[in-house]
Amino acid sequence: MSQATRKQWIKFILITIFCIAFTIWTGYYAVLLLTIVFFDSYILKFIPWSFWRTSKNGSLRKVMEWVDAIGFALIAVYVINTFFFQNYQIPSSSLEKSLLVGDFLFVSKMSYGTRSPMTPLSFPLAQHTLPVLNIKSYLDKPQLKYQRFAGFGQIERGDIVVFNFPAGDTVALNMQQADYYTLSKLDPRGREGLWANKEKYGEIVYRPVDRRENYVKRAMGLPGETLEVKDDEVYINGKKVEAPENMQLRYFVQTDGTAISEQVFDELGISKDDYAVLNERGQLSANYFDPLNELRRSNPLLNKGLPDEVKFAADSLQLTQLGFVAKGKTFGLVYTLPLTKKMVETLKTKPFVINVFKEKERIERSETADGKIIDYPFYYPIDYPTKWTRDSYGPLWIPKKGETITFDTDVDYKVAAYERVIKNYEGNDFAYKDGKVYINGKPADSYTFKFDYYFMMGDNRHNSADSRSWGFVPEDHIVGQPLFVWLSLDKDKGWFDGKIRWDRIFTSAKKK
Repeated sequence: MSQATRKQWIKFILITIFCIAFTIWTGYYAVLLLTIVFFDSYILKFIPWSFWRTSKNGSLRKVMEWVDAIGFALIAVYVINTFFFQNYQIPSSSLEKSLLVGDFLFVSKMSYGTRSPMTPLSFPLAQHTLPVLNIKSYLDKPQLKYQRFAGFGQIERGDIVVFNFPAGDTVALNMQQADYYTLSKLDPRGREGLWANKEKYGEIVYRPVDRRENYVKRAMGLPGETLEVKDDEVYINGKKVEAPENMQLRYFVQTDGTAISEQVFDELGISKDDYAVLNERGQLSANYFDPLNELRRSNPLLNKGLPDEVKFAADSLQLTQLGFVAKGKTFGLVYTLPLTKKMVETLKTKPFVINVFKEKERIERSETADGKIIDYPFYYPIDYPTKWTRDSYGPLWIPKKGETITFDTDVDYKVAAYERVIKNYEGNDFAYKDGKVYINGKPADSYTFKFDYYFMMGDNRHNSADSRSWGFVPEDHIVGQPLFVWLSLDKDKGWFDGKIRWDRIFTSAKKK
């Protein structure tokens, strides 16, 4: 002990303080045992932890140097990534124009309280699958019980939140981009069809909560509230709430026949994914249509045999009822684009634009590729015929910890809306037979929720798979809050042509 230097004592004291603080924060008392190891490593030196440093074998020293460095890095990354901060890349346009595809976010896990690791034996920086090897990056056991440590605050309405995808609890490996429950609804045989057809769907696997895909959306509905969407505006408990500043909706942009140039799209900040499709030569080109030709192509017998003047008048009446404007004897060209209010106003000033109006969604009877007849598109709860759309949704009550629902009225609807919550997220056996609910094998007239839940939505409202599609986000799925953008890459541009969005680096990710 007398050989320990002042520097070693300082290191030991600092790391001991960290261990004590970490133990107080998490309640992981076993961490205190590490102070014994550090005391011996820095002060006593009873165990020769660094024996290889004095070895005469040069090869051994080099190998152990790499093992020591890599081991330390993996442990440091694991601790930081699990308890403090995490990197997240925006993969889709669901939050544009608040957060863009290609934004890399610095996510704080302490903002809402760090969630304890539920699957502790996992490889750092791999969510659920190791690249190249294509095998699981974690061990199923042990599974630790959910708990959340003290944080800096609670989720508030309008917060952008990173969370594990709730409907990602069960995954068809050949179709991981579509959630299991949607696939089950589309398949004529339902769940049985998915499990039976391995050639099409692949293996069906279960993923623990903290190994499910990370999503990022905006919290619009909080526990215990009733959410409703009317004409794309969100209402909470009957009161309209302010829309995000950069909220996007899909609009029809009608020109006088002039094609919109790539330069205009670039100035507006519209990505190629939103306005272009692959042409016959495999190149991306702007996607638009002639509404008059489209009407006649889709209805070849409509007004057939009528004189041209009468035919145009009849077709024109239909198109004007849909919102299109005639330009002489034509209806020009029409683009379908996601736009903010500011972008709409900018386009209206263009001399070649004759009309801009919002696209309305309609629910229609549709036949799937396998011959199943369903209402499409469909929204949560997907097994109940609500006729809700992305523009007109709800009202839907959001479960809150400690609050109770009763199964005395509207039982079919309540089962469709809350069965997944009670069964999948809160771990109960659930059955519904002959109009009666059974929970854990016993008849149930009510149920009291164990968790708080949230309703998440994207700012790109007409192009976002969010809670309207797959339901509530349980509190144990919350990962953290993005603090700032540390890097932003535009996939539509080259490295020497503006690929790095310098104006976004180190900007706040907590946009309202």
